[in-house]
This record gives sequence, structure tokens and C-alpha cells, in this order.
Amino acid sequence: METANHFSSINHWTYNHLISWGVSEGTAVYLNMLLLLSIVLVLIYAADALAKRLLVGAAQKFSTKTSTQLDDLLIHNKVFHYLAKVVPLTIVVQALPVVFSDFPAWVKPLRTLTDVYTVLLSIWVTRSFLRALRDFMKTTALFRDKPVDSFLQVISIFLYFVGGLLIFSLLTGKEVWAFITAMGAASAILLLVFKDTILGFVASIQVSTNDMVRIGDWITMEKYGADGDVVEINLTTVKVQNFDKTITTIPTYYLISDSFKNWRGMQTAGGRRIKRSILIKISSIKYLSEEEIERFSKIQLISDYLQERKAEIDKYNQAKQVDKSLLINGRSMTNVGVFRRYIDAYIAQHEFTHKHMTMMVRQLEPTTTGMPIELYVFTNDVRWERYEQIMADIFDHLLAAVKYFDLEVFEYPAADDMRHILPKPDTDRSSLYSAMEAMKN
Repeated sequence: METANHFSSINHWTYNHLISWGVSEGTAVYLNMLLLLSIVLVLIYAADALAKRLLVGAAQKFSTKTSTQLDDLLIHNKVFHYLAKVVPLTIVVQALPVVFSDFPAWVKPLRTLTDVYTVLLSIWVTRSFLRALRDFMKTTALFRDKPVDSFLQVISIFLYFVGGLLIFSLLTGKEVWAFITAMGAASAILLLVFKDTILGFVASIQVSTNDMVRIGDWITMEKYGADGDVVEINLTTVKVQNFDKTITTIPTYYLISDSFKNWRGMQTAGGRRIKRSILIKISSIKYLSEEEIERFSKIQLISDYLQERKAEIDKYNQAKQVDKSLLINGRSMTNVGVFRRYIDAYIAQHEFTHKHMTMMVRQLEPTTTGMPIELYVFTNDVRWERYEQIMADIFDHLLAAVKYFDLEVFEYPAADDMRHILPKPDTDRSSLYSAMEAMKN
């Protein structure tokens, strides 16, 4: 009220001086309004600059003396910048009735515009504060990997919705509830328009509540070509940075409606699984003779095992009076069985295998491509590049070791293999038929 009285005094003072200078009353009214409007605009500009300088400056000085990041984030998100605009807004509200006192018909619509700006300013202040709060929550361990952006977007939509209702009420002069009642009839259209937003909101809540995905998780969703780290979770989309540095955007509600793989469990457990087979050529599998067992005993990792196993088998065969002139009689060791034991011993002593997780070598069902010997073990390093190196080193060794057990790895014939089998071009037809028969056999 005191500010309004000052403006009223200035109004009378300027009007009286214009009259005393010989300006007609009709012209003095307009000149007085323009003069006062100019003064108010200068005051608004000066008050805005001064308020920003004082408020933001004080906040910056205060933030340097505190250890928390919240005040820095409030400054960064322009909370005090918007709060400073309250000062010039107050001047406008107080000055309007005085500046346009001779034009009362203008006061109401201008006051309505001022009220609309007040609503928008309130939204801007609240939204900037929520952004600062979001950034602060992301710095804490509790919320660092949570979809905080989704909740901010929901609150922002709600703020703009409420702001829109208030602005509608101010511009039309109708009650807010009248507009809400009118919207009830158009609810079906609104649901259709905001379908993705509603689905995304529900999905964000379920994803957060069930802890399905966090920012930083490695997820694989083959249907949408996503294989990488989650970098952002919004209300409607989840952004995944693939390992080739491309970005895949997935609707948030697809994380609930479709299947995907989250590798977080593997990363937190500290072990990544190796599940790969070596295909053994079945025709190379055989029983081991005494001489072959003696030769295999030179392999240090299984030397003790072979001695213990041989003693156990010999004792059994002697007790059963087995005729060992044929190796098929009684109990005998096979080269593939010894090879499996070698793999067991090799992965057990390997420095990069996880000793507290499953370590298993198993024989799978024989197929047309041989008999799979599957290695099922976990590495103790979950980093992708190290995992691939460890797995490659293990299978490099095992593939090279196969021949020491008189085994062969199955593979389809290559071009060079066929050239060694097929006769030369000048060979007669009977020799060609003989070669073909040899290939069949």
C-alpha cells in the first residue's frame, strides 16, 4: 500500500505540472499515463537487475561457505534468478491502478495478464527447484540409479496442468471446477492423447518399485536392437548406449510388457559365465592301453589322478577276474574321459576362474557334428574385454591340448582337404569312382 501511495503522489504531481505548463486536460491525461509508464518500466528494469544481483550474489557467497551441493544446484538451476522476479512483479501490481487511473477499463485486463504471469512464475520457480532437487538426489547413493527424471516429468506435467486450469479461470472468469467438469466429457480423447505418458508413468513406478532397471545397468533387448548401458530413464523412454556407441531408445512400458536381460546380477556377483563346447570327433574316442596311460601320466595336472584311477580299476578287474586281453572287458579308461579330467584340473588351477561359483565339465548328447564337451565355469573378472581374453586363452589351450589325448576336434572338410582326396584332373574315371567310394567310407 505504501508503494501504491508513492505512485499516487507521483501521479498527481506529474499531472499538475503538465496542466501548469499549459497542456490541455485531455492531452495531459495521455502524457501523464505515458510518463508514469516510462518511470515504472525504468523502475522494473532497475529492480529486476538489483534483485538478481543481491539475491543471486548472496546465494553464491553463501554456497561457498557450505559443503552441501544443494545450494550450488539451486543456483545452477536458476531458482534465485526466478525468485528475484518477484520484486519487479510486485512493483507492477502496485503501479497498475495508479498508472492507468484515468483509464479504468484497462486496469482489469492488465491485472489479469499480471495474474497469469504470476501463475507462470510460480510454475517456473517450482520447476527449477524440483530440477535442483533432482540433480541433488542423483548425487546420493540412494537415488543415483533410480529413474528420478520420470517422477520430475510427472510432477511437471501436473504443475502445467494446474497452471493451465488457473490461467483458463483467470482469462475466462469461470471457476476451475467448471473447466474440470467440461474436461470430463473429453476424458476419452485425453486418455488417447496422453496414452504414452500414462503408460510410461505406470511403467516408471513399476520399474522403480521392482528395481528392474537402474541407470548404468547393462541390458540386452534383442527385439529392439539394444545391447549396452542404460544412460537415461525418462517418463516415456529409456535410452541405452550400445557398445558400438549408438543410442537405442525404448518406450519405458516395453520394459514391462516385453522380455529383456539385465546383466546387473552378473556384475554384482563378480563372476561371468563361460558356456562353450569343444566338438570331439567320435571316431577318435577309444580305450586306453597301459602304454598310453603311461604316456598320459607325464601330463602333470592329471598325473596323480591317473595313478589313483589306474590302481582303482586294476583292483576291480583283478577282483572280478576280468580278461583284459580285450580292453572292452571290465573297466577301462578312455581318452575322452581323461581329457575331461584334465579340463577339470586345468580350470581349477586357472588364476582367472571364480573358485566359489559352479565349475563343471560335462558331456552333452552326441550329434552329427561330434560329441560336445561343454565347459561351464565363471571368470572372476566381469569386464567384457577381460572376459573375452580369459575365455579365448582357456580355449586356445584346450584346443591345442586335444591332440595330446589322441582326440580330434570335429570340423567340416575344407577346400584343401577335398583337393588331397580327389584325384587329379587327368586321372581316369575308374580312379575317380574309387576316390568317391573312399570318401563314403
